Parts: sequence; structure tokens; C-alpha cells
Amino acid sequence: MPLVGLEELRAAQRRIAGVAVRTPLMPALWAEDGNRRLWLKPESLQPTGAFKIRGAYNRLAQLSAADRARGVVAQSSGNHAQAVAYAAGLLGIKAVIVMPDTSPAVKVESTRSYGAEVVLVAPDRRDDVPAELRERHGYVWVPPFDDLDIIAGQGTVGLEIGEDAPDELDTVLVPVSGGGLISGVAAAIKLTTPGVRVIGVEPELAADARASLRAGERISWPVADTYRTIADGLRTPAVGVLPFEHLQAYVDDIVTVSEAEIRDTVAVLARRGRLVAEPSGAVATAGYLHRAGELRGRVFAAVVSGGNLEPKLLSELLAA
Repeated sequence: MPLVGLEELRAAQRRIAGVAVRTPLMPALWAEDGNRRLWLKPESLQPTGAFKIRGAYNRLAQLSAADRARGVVAQSSGNHAQAVAYAAGLLGIKAVIVMPDTSPAVKVESTRSYGAEVVLVAPDRRDDVPAELRERHGYVWVPPFDDLDIIAGQGTVGLEIGEDAPDELDTVLVPVSGGGLISGVAAAIKLTTPGVRVIGVEPELAADARASLRAGERISWPVADTYRTIADGLRTPAVGVLPFEHLQAYVDDIVTVSEAEIRDTVAVLARRGRLVAEPSGAVATAGYLHRAGELRGRVFAAVVSGGNLEPKLLSELLAA
């Protein structure tokens, strides 16, 4: 299967300029530990609060006039939903978003605020309903991760890290769900800064990607299992087909973190890093803070992938 190349990554970077924010690479001096140093890439600062705007806009901006007139449909627990809704609004495209009825209310409300029609469904129907709507209405499907244009857009995170990181950078930590973000970031890092390792981080309760990478084949977890994690953006039961090819080609390893470690890291990022991170966005930093023995690096960059969480949950995690 094709892998995203440097030409596609550079084209995506040009295409999204002025729409997605070029987020800073911030030194986390509070996280220095002996010889270890950490830099944070706060994608929570994007207009929609997460990295997903990069891939969504890169995909929608390339639609033909005829396809734009058809409208688009997507499915997401929240961050891809908001990104597609926002990008569609900028481009004058009708957007219908299918979301699990367990999605955080803040993500549902935000998606609607960008002008999209939201269809709430049971979690086990999130993959079926978009296909039904596409068949019935002729919408263009905008996948959350299994698409080269989506992967290339997300990969601009990796291009920016490679351009902004100190020369000593040796490890990049990236959250893993369906695999679009880590696929793009890993391709960008390996194609521009050879020798830097790319490590995925995912919850212990939704570790299908690690199981897949180690088995050499895609392994799916039951929805009932992945939905146990607080990291609602990382509950996808299986890594995508295209992302899995990228994982095998470019990702060095995947580690997991516990629910307690994710919760603790959300609070640490808020108190010490002055960053609001949703649980899904905190897992890469949690890997740095809690998996030093497995990672072995010295200079890290961790992607804080999003900051869309319920105020009540943030309050609970800060008070814990």
C-alpha cells in the first residue's frame, strides 16, 4: 500500500497555512529529570482545540466543486467532528457528523456551533451509520484516519517538530488511536530527521495498536473494552489499514499508560505546564513522565494532541 511521502507532506503544509496554527515547540523545564529533557507540541491551541484541523482541511480543500456541492459526512467521538465541521464551514460545504452518544457534550456542542448537522448514535453504530447516510444522500466520506490526505495533513505536526526541535532531539512521543496522527508524524520525522525515534503512546485499556504492531497484523479490540478508558479520543477499536502500514514502516515502538497516569498527567499539564489537555491529549506526556525505563531517550518531544474536555472533568482531575 502507498505511504505518504515528503512531497505530499510539504504540499499539505502549504495548503493548511493560515488555517491551522503553527503551534510552538515549548520547553517543559519543570519536567527535566536528570539527563532527560522534554519539549511539548500543544496542538490544543488549534482553532478547534486539537490537531485534527490539519488533516480535515487538507482533505476538504482538495475536493472538486462537484464534490463540495454534494456535502460531506464523517464520524468521530469529537475532535475530527469539530475539525470537519470547521473546515467545511470555511469552504462553504454542508457537513453531517455522526458521533457516539457517549461523546463529551462540549465536543457535540462545539461541532454544532461550526454549522454541522450532528447525528448521535450508539457507539457500536458509529461506523455503520455514515455509510448509510452516504448511500442515501450521496455525501462525500471524510474518514478520520484511513486516508492519505488526512495522514499528510496530520503529518505537518511532525514537519514542524523536525524544523523547530533542538539538534539533540532523539525521541518523539505521539498518542495513538486510529493511527492518522502517528502515521503522518512518523513519516515526517523519519523522512526529514533520520535517527530520531518515534514512539506511540496509548491507554492500557485501549492498546490495540501496540498489540497490532507487535503481532505484525491488525488486531481489533471490542468496543466495550476500548470504551473503558477516560481518553475518549483514543477509543477506536482498531488502527486503520493505511496507518498500520505506516506504523510498520516508521514507528519504533508503542508503550501504554494507565488510567491513573493519564488522569495525573492532565492535572500536571494544567498546573505545571499551564496547558489544558484532554485525557487523550495527555497520554504522550504521560509516557514521558511514567515510562522512562521503557523509553530510554534523553531529549523528547511529546504531542499534546488536544484540549477539548468537559470543565467538570477538568475540575475533578485538578482536585484529585
